[in-house]
Amino acid sequence: MTKLPVAIIGAGPVGLAAAAHLAERREPFVVLEAGPAVGHAIRQWGHVRVFSPWRYNIDKAALRLLKEAGWRHPDPEELPTGDEIVGLYLEPLAELPALKRHIRLAARVAAVGRRDYDKVKTSGRDEQPFVLRVAPTDGEEYELLARAAIDTSGTWFSPSPLGSGGYPVPGETAASDVVAYGIPDVLGEERARYAGRTTLVVGSGHSATNAVLDLAELAKEAPQTRVLWAVRRADTSTLFGGEAADALAARGALGTEAREAVASGQVELLTSFRARKLERAPDGRVRVHGLLGERETELRVDRAIVATGLRPDFSFLKEVRLELDPWLETTPTLAPLIDPNLHSCGTVRPHGAAELAHPEKNFYIAGIKSYGRAPTFLLATGYEQVRSIAAALAGDHAAAKQIGRAHV
Repeated sequence: MTKLPVAIIGAGPVGLAAAAHLAERREPFVVLEAGPAVGHAIRQWGHVRVFSPWRYNIDKAALRLLKEAGWRHPDPEELPTGDEIVGLYLEPLAELPALKRHIRLAARVAAVGRRDYDKVKTSGRDEQPFVLRVAPTDGEEYELLARAAIDTSGTWFSPSPLGSGGYPVPGETAASDVVAYGIPDVLGEERARYAGRTTLVVGSGHSATNAVLDLAELAKEAPQTRVLWAVRRADTSTLFGGEAADALAARGALGTEAREAVASGQVELLTSFRARKLERAPDGRVRVHGLLGERETELRVDRAIVATGLRPDFSFLKEVRLELDPWLETTPTLAPLIDPNLHSCGTVRPHGAAELAHPEKNFYIAGIKSYGRAPTFLLATGYEQVRSIAAALAGDHAAAKQIGRAHV
């Protein structure tokens, strides 16, 4: 077992940070990335500028390895886009000799379990290696043995649906050609799909706000562009965030811009919205049936952007013994620390291996997926998570317990 690698699922910022910490500790590892390149999920929103400056977005172990190779640190106070995080940080990190030969791209993990042990069998379970079924994009499936596994696969490709009850509404799946999830690049590659058209944006978080503001900007260039912003909440007092009082100035400014866009009429805000059904009209448009408060409504739009959050995908972990909070889908220990009814990303204390442990020994979920359905997450949080996990897997339990110290 000690000669087997630690398997890291996902080559995003947190996955590569885990690799950097294991490399520093001379622990064998392998990184399995489903996409064709590192940072595959971030590339989907590469046009978006993040709220936190560079100094919060670079892991300390990764920084040490990069500096040894002569890497030049971007301006610590600048706000990078997703593409800049990939191009200026993740790609150079992945090219380092300490990491490069251990990274497998286009290698989707289809299943994780214990060798010859299903979820039911207990006796001797901890002594059995993990088996990861890997499905390459171009090639035959194979199995990889590992002594531990860290799932940093994220949540980007598991968006929450339009339906307020957690399921897609009737017609939502069939309308996939005109329904987008997340933050489409409406000012760039996808401009032609939105310019001069009516778009319904559903969601009240930062992704929805970004999409709304991009559409409002597009409307200045294409005046026929109309923006409808539907939120499920009736009380909009917190919709625009902390604004000037926000600890992250860029995030506060986003809320202020959104408030001004609504006040000026650039964006039409619909509150207490609950979708019930989507159907295609004879003219090719979409009819969105639902409720505004208690009043039935029908919205006729050309496209819809659903930004109602993300959720973890556990489908390939069916044979792993997970212990999950019943509603947040994170570990029961972490759940009260990140409860979105009580906390924002700035009020969650640093945590590590102890809070992320599952009944399956040496299996961890880290990064944004570790938060389950909780919406607010910072990269710095994920970096401290994997620092602690790497220390625990290396047997340095004292370091694993020292959470949030100067080495973060």
